[in-house]
Parts: sequence; C-alpha cells; structure tokens
Amino acid sequence: MARDSIDPSYIDVWSDDMVTLWLQYSTQWDALAHQGALFDADGDGVAEPVYYNGFRAGVDIVGPREDAKEDGSRSVSFARHLGLEHMAAHGVQGRGVLVDLRHHLGTDWQPVNLATLRDIMAADNVTVEPGDMLLLHTGFATQVLEWGRHPDPKRIRAMHAHLDGQDEALLEWISESRISALVADNYAVEGWPAPDPEPHTLLPIHHLCLFKLGVPLGELWYLHELAQWLRAHGRSRFLLTAPPLRLPGIQGSPLTPVATV
Repeated sequence: MARDSIDPSYIDVWSDDMVTLWLQYSTQWDALAHQGALFDADGDGVAEPVYYNGFRAGVDIVGPREDAKEDGSRSVSFARHLGLEHMAAHGVQGRGVLVDLRHHLGTDWQPVNLATLRDIMAADNVTVEPGDMLLLHTGFATQVLEWGRHPDPKRIRAMHAHLDGQDEALLEWISESRISALVADNYAVEGWPAPDPEPHTLLPIHHLCLFKLGVPLGELWYLHELAQWLRAHGRSRFLLTAPPLRLPGIQGSPLTPVATV
C-alpha cells in the first residue's frame, strides 16, 4: 500500500523500554538472603553456611552454577526463602525516624559509635521506638549526585559519616531497639570494610541485622530534601512507604521510597 494512501487516523505512535538492572546498584533494600554466615546450626560442632532462621546455602538460597546452559547463559542466584518478594507482598509502610548525622558531623569520613549517635539524637530530640524504621542522613548520596556522573574516585571511597560496626555498644543498642529496618544514604550503612575483621564480621552490622535479627537494610537512599524539611519543621518522624520490587527470589531490590510528612 502506498504511504500516501494510508489513513492518518490509523497511524499510532508507541514507545517502550527495556532495562538491564543491577538490583543493588542504587537506592535499594538488602534482603535477609543477602548475607549468611558459617554457623553450627546442627549442633554437631561443624559450622555450615546458613542464613537467617537457619535457611541453607545451596538449598534454600542457591548460587549460580558454573555449568553453562545450552543457549550460552548461566544460571543465576535465587532465594527460595528470604527473598524480597515477601516484603513486596506484605507491603512496607510504617513510622520512619531520621537522624541527621550530616548536620552535626559534616562531610569527613568518620565512624559513629553509640555515644555519638545518642548525643546527636539528644540534640535533635529524636526518639526511636520498637517497630520504627531508622534512617541515617550522612550526605553521601547528595555528594554523589552533585558530582553529576563524574565522581571523585578517591574521595567516594572515604567520605561522610558511617555507623561504627566495631562498637559493641552500638550493636547491642541496635538489637535492643527493636527497629524494623535500618537505612542510610551511603553504600553500606557501616564502614567498609571493618578495619580488623574477625570471622563473620567483615560487615558486623550486616551480620547482626540480616543474619541474626532479621532486620532489612536500606542503602543509598536520597535523604537530603527530607532531612532539610524535617529540620526546618523541628521534626524527625514521618510515614514511610517503601516496598521493593515484587521479583521472586531476589537478594536486593531498587525502590522509590516515599516519606509522607
């Protein structure tokens, strides 16, 4: 059919997208399947790789196989249990509480122990109660965005405050606080890596939250505007809505969290 004979009323214009996405590259949740540990779950004196609640590596959380498929692709890791689809199915919504580390500590790379955290919370009249989702504003994500896709390769490895995973008092406080989630605007919540790692403690807060407590971690959240608004209004609490993608078996997921103030 000649082009000039086509009825213009039947010509549509369409757009579609395809995304290849690293699930833990940007604003994300870490699933409980993200980190396990060597632990003697059988009581036989031999430690085996397990995850939160005793789910087994290689059985419940399966890693990629070395053998290639017929089409040349390889199998991927998959969590038969502890994947983030469960958080998506039940929803993630509740009270968020923000602690503004950036306001008090500036932009230097420094660990935050329990004493410092409590001092900052007291100065800003911040109270953390059981069930709260605790958010830490360090300014890290803000600086990354200000670089406009051209980050300083040296500074990005050591800038802004982070929780001190080596502080036993802080780890105990996290356990006793009964928070439901721990979130920061940096890439690991805690310093990476721990200066003197012992078995299971390369990232002690990850080990505590994901393996022992069942508390999901949020990383690289953009908190700049929320922190500014809360400070201007003398508040620290808000309604947080933050479900992950509902993809079966994933160990991490991007999200678009929303704070309702």
